[in-house]
Amino acid sequence: MITTILWDVDGTLLNFIAAEKAAMKALFKEYGLGECSDERIQRYSQINRKYWERLERGEITKREVLVGRFIEFFEEEGIDISIAQEFNEKYQLRLGDTIVYCDDSLDIIRSLQGKVKQYVVSNGTVAAQTKKLRLSGIGEVMDGIFLSEELGTEKPNIGFFDKVFEAFGEVDKKQILIVGDSLTSDIKGGNNAGIITCWYNPGKKKAAEEYKIDYEITDLHEVYEILFPL
Repeated sequence: MITTILWDVDGTLLNFIAAEKAAMKALFKEYGLGECSDERIQRYSQINRKYWERLERGEITKREVLVGRFIEFFEEEGIDISIAQEFNEKYQLRLGDTIVYCDDSLDIIRSLQGKVKQYVVSNGTVAAQTKKLRLSGIGEVMDGIFLSEELGTEKPNIGFFDKVFEAFGEVDKKQILIVGDSLTSDIKGGNNAGIITCWYNPGKKKAAEEYKIDYEITDLHEVYEILFPL
């Protein structure tokens, strides 16, 4: 019986792509950088993903991710890299301006209140996530919020989950489910922590065999079937 859910935020409870697109377009306009086409955003997204995966492998620091991705992107696009740090700081806040829920996520987590304990587990920055969780209403529904920047270690590191479990007190890992869209941080993290994993995979991607996926869903409503099997 599952008593506790660890929810990822970006790409799971909230549509990160929509927020990213709106933030980039707004800042390109603010800085007078020309048109921020969807193709341009896609190029940035690929660079961004590469940096986050390097962070998950422990190759670089969070700071190197946040500024480094924009330096590389700006270099490729012929934009002055001296604005990278300031651009990133504004970008963190802009990310919280656009709230698009995945599959009625707010209604789903509200309906689970009192039935299971629910916690946010996210590698997103404190600046971005605090604003998102407040404006979306998700933060007030949760029993707790764990952000890697505050814990000093990221998913999928076991150290991240050790700190989460430490806050819980007594833990039965067979009763804890992590739900997330990222194989490299959420599913691998769940595997490292020895808890039940649920891969949110609306795009129906293929997963490498190295990941132990206990449940795979394409819609968040399917969580009910996992929690309350007939």
